[in-house]
Amino acid sequence: MAKKLGELLMEEGLLKPDQLKRALDEQQHTSERIGSILVKLGFITEDDLVEAIARQFHVPTVNPSQLSIPKEVLNLVPLNIVQKYHAVPFGVMGNTLNVAVADPGDLFIIEDVRFLTGKTIQTHVARESAIREVIGRYYEDENFEEVLGILREEADTQFFESVEDSDLTSLEGAAEQAPVVKLVNLILMDAIRKQASDIHLEPYEKMMRVRFRIDGVLYEIMRPPLQMKNAIISRLKIMSRLDIAERRLPQDGRIKLRYKGREMDFRVSVLPTLFGEKVVLRLLDKSSLQLDMTKLGFDEEQLKQFREAIYAPYGMVLVTGPTGSGKTTTLYSALAELNKISQNISTAEDPIEYNLVGINQVQVNDAIGLNFASALRAFLRQDPDIIMVGEVRDFETAEVSIKAALTGHLVLSTLHTNDAPSTVNRLLNMGVESFLVSSAVNLVLAQRLVRRLCPDCRVKEEVIPEALADLGVRDADVGTFDCYRGRGCPSCSHTGYKGRLALYEVMPMTEEIREMVLLGSSAAEIKRQAIDLGMTTLRQSGIQKLKRGITSLEEVIRSSARD
Repeated sequence: MAKKLGELLMEEGLLKPDQLKRALDEQQHTSERIGSILVKLGFITEDDLVEAIARQFHVPTVNPSQLSIPKEVLNLVPLNIVQKYHAVPFGVMGNTLNVAVADPGDLFIIEDVRFLTGKTIQTHVARESAIREVIGRYYEDENFEEVLGILREEADTQFFESVEDSDLTSLEGAAEQAPVVKLVNLILMDAIRKQASDIHLEPYEKMMRVRFRIDGVLYEIMRPPLQMKNAIISRLKIMSRLDIAERRLPQDGRIKLRYKGREMDFRVSVLPTLFGEKVVLRLLDKSSLQLDMTKLGFDEEQLKQFREAIYAPYGMVLVTGPTGSGKTTTLYSALAELNKISQNISTAEDPIEYNLVGINQVQVNDAIGLNFASALRAFLRQDPDIIMVGEVRDFETAEVSIKAALTGHLVLSTLHTNDAPSTVNRLLNMGVESFLVSSAVNLVLAQRLVRRLCPDCRVKEEVIPEALADLGVRDADVGTFDCYRGRGCPSCSHTGYKGRLALYEVMPMTEEIREMVLLGSSAAEIKRQAIDLGMTTLRQSGIQKLKRGITSLEEVIRSSARD
């Protein structure tokens, strides 16, 4: 009898007992396999999982995303079976069919595929993400061209030409046409498969385009027929319960979908532009939210300092960086770690991106007077232990936050500044007294996101020493490590990158820095002092990731300001 996966991983030192217990607790509320939960929580990598399952069931491993699979092999197994079991056929030898699966322990897979094909089945274990990518590439992506072909034929009909300046009934009718519905569904599903964070649908004078933001970079995906723009946009507005007759004002809505057992949220924003309405959808996938702080990109000393600050009984912890730099994920990971029965945690957010069980989340609404400051005041009457404020935007919010931090509460919040030391000056410029900043703030953390190199197509790259020296690499370190770039492969949609991680700059408020704040020192002076005390800057954090071969020189230059 095969050993249980959790036991096997613990025996090999890849998993701790408390991590397994947490995963098992989570499994009680979901139908997911234990391995998928361990990966989602960040306790193990997908590669660790695949190797462990291969040893558990004594089956070979395969990466189907790197294979060119013949059409006749793919046609052996119907799409509904492929999608149901996440089982991809990739080769035939005599009467044996090789099938890539994520769970070789599921006997129904072998029996159903054997019955349908009449062949002996040899299972190979593969990464679930690789199987999803292959299903999308070979089985589902073909539908785009098929649907676009139908759309192009129908776009020239009198019906769709008249929709451009149509009445409400015609617009609703166009939005419910089968090809339009199918195309919109395909766009949403393709964005989920490609792990996009945003979808942009943009009308221009002579064309309409659809772009996905993947790992922080926008890629053009397709160009639907221009005559269909109102029908496509109206379909999205109907799905997000917006007013399709209103085309002059911005509108905000939400779409909820279930896709392959995952519950997906799309935050929808519609904006009137010169040539029609532009729609941007933000994808919110709770299953991809990384809540394990050890997997975010901290080095050991930075993580130790951050943990000390969030476990302090009171005080303020500030996370800074530009929009889209991962501040919310860092704060959510801190809250997930602090989320215990003994703690009362309340958050004020705009908007609430993810629902966290056990945490009281409040949606800010300026239109009715519920801003960050008023929410904070209400929290203080709710017997709080930990408070999270989405953003310190003004003096009122800063003042209430700092007073809460000084009266026995832990306050977590964000600011928009370029680095950790300049955060102090931002608070002072808002009008907060220097002695309050010095007393209340425990730690400031600045961050940026860099793209992670795809492990399947990473190759060494020759970099001239001058480029490394200009980046800030010490002369003694030049030539002691290899640099890499992503060549591009089907696994990463030919981008060379797969996923992102954070660069961090962690500045604890030591006695020396508190003294400098009281004396009114400049951000540059505070920064020099922090570096002398051992602070790793954003650029240095990027260089560390470059040395480890997990990101590229281009990404470090793009994402971190010059020190």
